[in-house]
Amino acid sequence: MSQPKNHHDHLLGRLVRRLGPGLITGAADDDPSGIATYAQAGAAFGYALGWSVVLTLPFMVAVQEISARIGRVTGAGLGAALRRHTPQPLLFLLVGLLVLANLVNLGADIGAMADSARLVLGGPPEAWAIATALFCAATEIWISYKRYAVLLKWMTLALIAYVALLLVIRLPLGAVLFGIFVPRVALTPAALTTLLACLGTTISPYLFFWQAAEEVEEEAISPDPRPLRDHAADAPAEIGRIGFDTWAGMAYSNFVSLCIIVGTAATLHARGVRTINSAEDAAAALIPIAGRFASLIFALGIFGTGLLAVPVLAGSSAYALGEASGWRVGLSRRALEARAFYAVIACATLLGTLIIFSPLDPIRALFWSAVINGVVAVPMIIAMVLLGSSRDVMGTLTLPAWLRLFGWGAAILMGFASAGLFLP
Repeated sequence: MSQPKNHHDHLLGRLVRRLGPGLITGAADDDPSGIATYAQAGAAFGYALGWSVVLTLPFMVAVQEISARIGRVTGAGLGAALRRHTPQPLLFLLVGLLVLANLVNLGADIGAMADSARLVLGGPPEAWAIATALFCAATEIWISYKRYAVLLKWMTLALIAYVALLLVIRLPLGAVLFGIFVPRVALTPAALTTLLACLGTTISPYLFFWQAAEEVEEEAISPDPRPLRDHAADAPAEIGRIGFDTWAGMAYSNFVSLCIIVGTAATLHARGVRTINSAEDAAAALIPIAGRFASLIFALGIFGTGLLAVPVLAGSSAYALGEASGWRVGLSRRALEARAFYAVIACATLLGTLIIFSPLDPIRALFWSAVINGVVAVPMIIAMVLLGSSRDVMGTLTLPAWLRLFGWGAAILMGFASAGLFLP
């Protein structure tokens, strides 16, 4: 009787081990910025933008797999790859755009977490923002990478709360399916801006740098720490793992995103709520599942995903800036071994808290941070596809045709959406 149990335990253990940077990256994609953006899309346009997260899945997988392959094949993150193969002005322009977008996103996430804490526990949001920033920075600096990675995997379960909403509300199945499978968007500034925000929070530049860097971290602690281009015989197994991990993480992320859009469409939009201006407005979508505990459930969701996303945002900034500058980088290093790297993590996290002292509402800041990410993603994706297609960078392990095709497709899609901002 014990044999089947051991067999299942063995299979489960192997499955969990195959899930790593891709799963964490996918879950971090549904950060407070993502939750607010998808909720705003559902409230403003009902089910009409459901197709955006379904359509973007293969493009999102392609872009993230490209970044992961670059990290694993070269043994260096995107910043280091760019430093070796692009002119320095272009390198620091791309890194500067990434850091700027990350700071806005960090501030918006921390502000939303603080606003959610105020919603449930009261007190000044400024105090909650400072406490949250200090906790996130200290956790990322002082907890070892192995323990931190395990913690991040378990924290992805916080997103399941948004799936449960669809189980207790009545959905107009025809309208939901039409919104998911029939791409359409009104050619108005509001609709195009919301579409860009959805794309920008789904395909975000900080996720590119994070997943590439975490593949480098995983490679460093593997039995053979050499880059794949130096032992190409192991490439099929490793690239297969990367593909499985990335598809699992991104599918999980986009499924939760779709649930948020559909859930807010069926609750807020159906009741005539078209704009989400505060945490209270967003929490109202969860009343059918949580009743008077809606604010608490919303706050837990925002806080759980925020604790996952803030370290990823700060960490990706540190990886990008550190790799571009030639510093020692890595969460597997001790703080004294990589002082500048960890200093960027601390400074980025603390600087992000400044948004809480601005007049901009955190929920609206989340939406606009997604728009900024959408614009910044275009040059980042182009640079990644060119790097991954170069034999000088990848050796014999250059990107297959399907990844190059979807990579260029993602850049074109994001470019058209960004151009829509300038329509009259």
